[in-house]
Amino acid sequence: MAISSSVQIKSVSHWFGKGTMRRKVLNSISFDIAPGEVVLLTGPSGCGKTTLLTLIGALRKVQEGDLLVFGNQLRGSRRKTRQELRRHIGMIFQGHNLLRCLTAEQNVQMGADLLPGTSYRSRRDQAREWLREVGLQDELRKLPHDLSGGQKQRVAIARALAARPKLLLADEPTAALDSVTGREVVDLLKKLAREQASSVLIVTHDPRILDVADRLLNMEDGCLIP
Repeated sequence: MAISSSVQIKSVSHWFGKGTMRRKVLNSISFDIAPGEVVLLTGPSGCGKTTLLTLIGALRKVQEGDLLVFGNQLRGSRRKTRQELRRHIGMIFQGHNLLRCLTAEQNVQMGADLLPGTSYRSRRDQAREWLREVGLQDELRKLPHDLSGGQKQRVAIARALAARPKLLLADEPTAALDSVTGREVVDLLKKLAREQASSVLIVTHDPRILDVADRLLNMEDGCLIP
């Protein structure tokens, strides 16, 4: 049976800390993301956007509410279930998270390595193609410490796209990019959504890319603002 929504969130709340230091960071969040849909999530720093992203990406345990990804309930889920789900989820972090000992090409190939039944040569070629798509075809052999902040971000984006994820979660993907490169990147994300029916959720403060969204959501103080 086909799943109508890649992500289904109902009344999800989350806390940090214990005892008198316990603080609510998400307050009864509810929304769905359909296959092929691009959703942008905006709001001030510290309002809970990144926390929500990590819950959807199965990087944190769901404390309260229902959170289903591809029909799999994450609240109370086993570690193995979350690990399997993450194979189909691409994540772009603000911190890049590149392996310092690997070249740009090798870092991107790590994403392609998640694709089943593909040869080493095919994965290498896909890594090079995605680096070309983000304008880094001349930087294949460079290590992360030889790249600028914007170049590192583009490598991280290429790595996420190389895995051809069914769900892509991006935390400020254009923050370190100029306006032209930022537009090219979000166009790539939209292309992924359209051609592969992938769902895309982008956390952003960048007003230049709001037009790429099929839907805009705004968060403040842990709540979605109507």
